[in-house]
Parts: sequence; C-alpha cells; structure tokens
Amino acid sequence: MTSIFDLSEKVAVVVGASSGLGADAARAYAEHGADVALLARRLERLEALREEIEATGRRALAVRCDVTDEASCRDAVERVIETYGRIDILLNNAGVAVRGGVDTLSETDWDLSFATNVKGMFHVSKYVVPLMRERGYGKIVNIASVNAVIADKQDVFIRHAYNASKAAVLGLTKGMACSYARDGITVNAVGPGLFASEMTESTLFRSEEFLAAYNALNPAGRPGDKGELNGTILYLSSDASSYVQGQLILVDGGMTLV
Repeated sequence: MTSIFDLSEKVAVVVGASSGLGADAARAYAEHGADVALLARRLERLEALREEIEATGRRALAVRCDVTDEASCRDAVERVIETYGRIDILLNNAGVAVRGGVDTLSETDWDLSFATNVKGMFHVSKYVVPLMRERGYGKIVNIASVNAVIADKQDVFIRHAYNASKAAVLGLTKGMACSYARDGITVNAVGPGLFASEMTESTLFRSEEFLAAYNALNPAGRPGDKGELNGTILYLSSDASSYVQGQLILVDGGMTLV
C-alpha cells in the first residue's frame, strides 16, 4: 500500500535552499522520494547540497535565483521545467529578518524585507502556478513565521518589517488558496518558531538574555531542533493534506499559546 506521505515521482522546488530550514526541507523531500530543484543566490552552496542529495540516489538540480528579480525567477522555473518537465511541489522559503522598528528602520531595509519575504513568493509563484493549473495538481507551501501573529517583546530584537512582511505572507497564502483550489492546487503556510538557522544563529542565538527569556516563556522550554519542521512541511507537500487550504500551521513548541 502506498503511503499518502510518499513523494515518489514528485518534483519539489525549494526556494531558499542554500542553508538552514530550506536545505533541511530539500533533504527531507529527497528522503521521501522526490526529485529536487534547489533555488537560491549562492550557487556554490546549492551545488554542495545537490551532490549530497544525488549521493542518496535522488535527482537534484542547483539553480541560481534571486527572488527579488522577476527575470531571475522566470529563468529558474524554465530551467526546472527543461530538466524535470513539471513541478509538483513549491516551497517558498527565501526570507530575511531586518532588526528595527518603524522609528529606526531605513526605507531600504523595509523594502528589502518585503521584496524578499513577499514579492519573492509572488515572483516564483507567478511562473509556477500556471504550470500546476495546466496539470490540475500542485502543492504550495509558504514559509511564514510565528512573528506573523505575535510580536517581538524584547526591544533589542524588534523587527517590524519582519512582522509586517510575514503577516502579508498569510494574506497571500489565503488569497492563492481560494483562487486555485478548484485547479487541484493546495496553498498553505508554516509558521516556525525559533529554530537554529543561518539567519538566527548570528542574531537571536547569540543573546543569552533572549534565549533565557524564550525558553522560560515557551511551554516546550527550548527552541526547535534541526529537522522538527520537516514533518509539517512534508504533510502540506503530500496528498495527506489534499483537503487542507489556506491554513497556517504554527511549529513553535506552544509559544503562541502564552
């Protein structure tokens, strides 16, 4: 009997695959049978991950892509189609977190946050969705954040542009879900809590004060471990979630409960 979580013969595109949660998700897709296309700006890191995945027996493709540049996204999607012929799964994971409030952020930092976290999803989805609609099948997973629904409470880590852009991801997810459900496409979002990644290791994980406060408030008493986001991503990327639309699943150890 075939598992509803089985991704054999599927093609998964991971945007923001060069490190952290995106690279972990790409490995998980391959472990569950999918061939993978790896998109990000840093091609050398993608090539290393490609070799790692291919060593497991799955196919992998590394494509340089800047999500803030529409032409780059269009070309990347075309490259995936040339190689695999289709796209079954799209994980929109590229993101940045710029520190500061509305009283301290520059317009450049604000625009970068939205260009990467929101407009980047638009750019890639613009060229993937028509392909999925044509085939009558697709799974789109947008990476949001717990910071779409809760704010940073410590002044040292206020990130208003991150809050606003990740909340915008939820609106985009709901709109896409409603528009494309009858085309056989599911669109959902994942809201990670605190996980170790390239983005957080150089900021949040360097503050003992922040970690102590986070662990004290979080019902689980700790940040998320490597790989603990993969189960939710795989669920929303598989036929196990065929009747799930426009949802945000928070993976945060219960942080948003308190």
